[in-house]
Amino acid sequence: MRKLTLLDYQALAEFRYQIRRFLHFSEQAIKEAGLERGQYQLMLAVKGIPAGVRPRIRELAERMEIRHHSAVELVNRLEARGFVHRSRAQKDRREVLLALTPKGEKVLGELALHHQEELRSAGPELVAALRRIMREGNDGAPQQALVAQEKKRKSRKKP
Repeated sequence: MRKLTLLDYQALAEFRYQIRRFLHFSEQAIKEAGLERGQYQLMLAVKGIPAGVRPRIRELAERMEIRHHSAVELVNRLEARGFVHRSRAQKDRREVLLALTPKGEKVLGELALHHQEELRSAGPELVAALRRIMREGNDGAPQQALVAQEKKRKSRKKP
């Protein structure tokens, strides 16, 4: 078993840091839209479900890696607020399918656009951090590059 080097640990730490930065942005944007993180994730899962997969609670719970009853609770809250609706399948009336309402489409569209813009902005740093982890032996970028990246990030935050 290979032992991790200091550069390996630095690469892992940087990657986690970049993920946390994006998640912090995401949580703030979702909160400002008046939603909970799980509600946004469920609406995104409904809209972005792969072709051939039915938008049922079971599949959405699986894609979100949550329990079925937690997905049901999220759907109940979103339905009560007019963001999603349930409908019966044509072939098997026992099957309940989920869809976004026009209101849900609008809110999701705005949030997803903000998320995409943030990823386009912060993405290069996230990708660079991931590439450092993926390198065999992780000879990684020199420490000076990390320091320069941090300075660049901080300068973007200043007014």
